[in-house]
Amino acid sequence: MDKQAYRTFPKLAMSCLPTPLHKLQKISNTYGAEVYCKRDDLTGFGFGGNKTRKLDYLIADAKAKGADAIITVGSNQSNFCRIAAAAGKVNDLDVYLLLGGKEPKKPTGNLLLVHLFGAKIHHLNTDDRDYWEQAAEKLEKKLKGEGKKTYRLPFGGSVPTGVLGYVDAFFEILEDCKKLNISFEVIIHASGSGGTQAGLVVGQALTDWPGKIIGISVAEPAVKFLPFVYNLSQQTADLFKLSIKKDKIFIDDSYLGEKYGAKTEAAEQAIEIFAGQEGILLDSVYTGKAASALINYCQQGKFKNKKILFLHTGGNIELFE
Repeated sequence: MDKQAYRTFPKLAMSCLPTPLHKLQKISNTYGAEVYCKRDDLTGFGFGGNKTRKLDYLIADAKAKGADAIITVGSNQSNFCRIAAAAGKVNDLDVYLLLGGKEPKKPTGNLLLVHLFGAKIHHLNTDDRDYWEQAAEKLEKKLKGEGKKTYRLPFGGSVPTGVLGYVDAFFEILEDCKKLNISFEVIIHASGSGGTQAGLVVGQALTDWPGKIIGISVAEPAVKFLPFVYNLSQQTADLFKLSIKKDKIFIDDSYLGEKYGAKTEAAEQAIEIFAGQEGILLDSVYTGKAASALINYCQQGKFKNKKILFLHTGGNIELFE
């Protein structure tokens, strides 16, 4: 399918695109694979990361529907809420964030930035996501009663509209490949709320790309997460009257650790390796775990002499929490 065929969907241009793609020379030499990195930590807007691509579409949709306020939920250190706060304010929308977890005495990391971006923050002091959504519904009802035109941004931006950002990214990667005269056999990345992986999978289906996309789960066991990613991929593919094959979705939960956000020794080692060998910063929650999988696969010989793309999804502000 021609990549122009889906560009009828409204889209903003907040992200600084295309992002760089380059070889990780020392890591490649150390581990016996040709490893490249797609630098979506450098999307620029609001401290960057993969969420900017999703919000290019989501905020455009909000504006097209006449919204004057956006509402979303997340943890105190949500990357998505950080970018949503920046994107909403830049586009003259009131931003309401309902943040789970105990309110800290002093904001750091993402929480510091959402204050800087001027979001209206409601601390919920619980990790119960169902409660977050219920609180968001209650707030939305109140705001509508006051005459506001609200737009609910889904958790992590993981709905078909947001997923389009990573359909875009997949085409961008193929353009990178043409420029570098290279063809990857595997794309590996951190998969949290599923939107990034779903977009890549739809891009693969649109282009019949023969490689393998591996999502390293950082939040859910694969048995629970894989059906979610499949359904989200298919819902997005429905926009193009396309079917997704379930056997094209690969999720590895071996590097998750105890739970979402829990540090692992392997991730901490991967963070040190990327920093010391390539000058690239990763985080403990997302990219560190994906990088630990990349390194472990190389050590096991699974990627020997293969061309691998590591998609850096950002989130390294976690280093400053």
